[in-house]
Amino acid sequence: MSEFENVTAPPPPQTSAGPQEDRTIALITHLSGIVAGFIVPLIMWLINKDKADKPWLIDQTKEALNFQITIAIAYVAAIILTTITFGLLFFLPMLVWVANLVFCILAAVKANTGEAYRYPFALRLIK
Repeated sequence: MSEFENVTAPPPPQTSAGPQEDRTIALITHLSGIVAGFIVPLIMWLINKDKADKPWLIDQTKEALNFQITIAIAYVAAIILTTITFGLLFFLPMLVWVANLVFCILAAVKANTGEAYRYPFALRLIK
């Protein structure tokens, strides 16, 4: 397995969901990425990362954080490409935003039902 595959391959999802409180926190964490980017997932992950009794919540906050970091990189790349092409690719930042919106809503719905969600394309930088 190459180093790149190790970074992008999703870890297996947690098998057991947490209590309703954890599911609500995961729901808010996933949805907050639409408005606040990686800030709220980072805060939620930092608050919960050392709590051994919340493995599902830690997994979901880490997944949301990794995806929002990936989206931030995609925004930067889209803006650079739009600038380089003198506005010809003006729609790229909007496509990134729509992808972020759709995948955050899908993740929030899955988290609310207690299922572990894996974003289809996210750099797994936080392990």
